[in-house]
Amino acid sequence: MATEIKIKNLPEGFQSIITNGKHSIVGDEPIHSKGTDLGLAPTELVLAGLAMCKVATVRHIARKKGWEIGNVEGALSQKVRRTENGLTPNISVDITIEGDLTDEQRAELLYESDHCYIHRLLQSDWNIESAIKQEAELV
Repeated sequence: MATEIKIKNLPEGFQSIITNGKHSIVGDEPIHSKGTDLGLAPTELVLAGLAMCKVATVRHIARKKGWEIGNVEGALSQKVRRTENGLTPNISVDITIEGDLTDEQRAELLYESDHCYIHRLLQSDWNIESAIKQEAELV
């Protein structure tokens, strides 16, 4: 099944209502980008998706193996370097896993987090089609 996101931009700042048809969140740009800073910025949304996937993968593998763990927390940050070939992002990842785990178990969980679906998706070749123009309906 294809993933579909719909977004409606609001007149204030760069606020947008983002929905998958079931859940909605607010996106915006920070004040320094002339936004109102009332929602997550686009880069933050990408990092949030990656962080969620990594943390969920840790929990999934621990459950699958029957390992008792407590809280799983992730902290991701991004720095972008401009090169002659475009933008080169560097994402730092810090994952903390509470629980009585051996060093080998902890290493396996972190290894699996680096192979979560979104991590692999972001490292793959993307084909992003150009936007198509559709006339707005007048009500």
